[in-house]
Amino acid sequence: MGSTAFVFGGGGVLGAVEVGMLRALFRAGIRPDLVTGVSIGAVNAALLAAHPEPEVTDKLVRLWATPEMNEVYGDSVPRQLRRLATRTHLHSPAPLQRVLERSMRSGITFADMAVPLHLCAANVERAEAHWFSEGRVLDAVLAAAALPGLLPPVELGGEHYLDGGLVAYPITRAIELGADEVFLLQVGRLERPLQPPQRPWEATNVAMEIARRVRFTRELAAVPEGVRVHVLPGGAGADESPWAYRDAAAVGRRVSEAYAASRDYLAAVGR
Repeated sequence: MGSTAFVFGGGGVLGAVEVGMLRALFRAGIRPDLVTGVSIGAVNAALLAAHPEPEVTDKLVRLWATPEMNEVYGDSVPRQLRRLATRTHLHSPAPLQRVLERSMRSGITFADMAVPLHLCAANVERAEAHWFSEGRVLDAVLAAAALPGLLPPVELGGEHYLDGGLVAYPITRAIELGADEVFLLQVGRLERPLQPPQRPWEATNVAMEIARRVRFTRELAAVPEGVRVHVLPGGAGADESPWAYRDAAAVGRRVSEAYAASRDYLAAVGR
């Protein structure tokens, strides 16, 4: 019998579009046997794996609309830049940690997940991808979502971790774990032409976007015969400017647009 994986990519507050995609999947009667995620998609992945039922989408909408999510990505860049003389990142991880602690038990582990969960972060000291599948889920989510320049590295066991989008896209991992049908929930923007950064704080975003697109293309091209990958559309909201990652105000619109686009896609492919 086949195995179905839900794969979550990154994209800052634009990751809210993944909630609309997830809602469309549930309403089409599709459930995951396995969940993988990187970057801010690790937040959605973790909550889904803990409770893989339709009600989790309502919980995720509330999470994305919290003031803390706006704090993580919404503060003024110029104000934050004045603090860079004493630190390596624009934003504090504290708001994201608070919202995660309210959404899941701080001590919940991968063994507690209702379906298997695998989250990727970049190990700094070993310069390699590290897949978390045991231990505390909250620690792994914070590590997987630690976008360089925006959030600080996360220290675990004496080593440091940054955003998993630096080193992996979770399609291949899902297939290695036995999935033969993969639903990819990711922000989009892959067809939007990139421009060279004009300001210092844009450099990280552009570099991450280049790396993300290269890995996405390579992993998609390497999908073996017999495995079906669905790249779910995110609607108009997924095609916003990369700097919309700081705009949390449009969460509801993004979720609705992604739901409608993914619902239509699933109907068109008979799912």
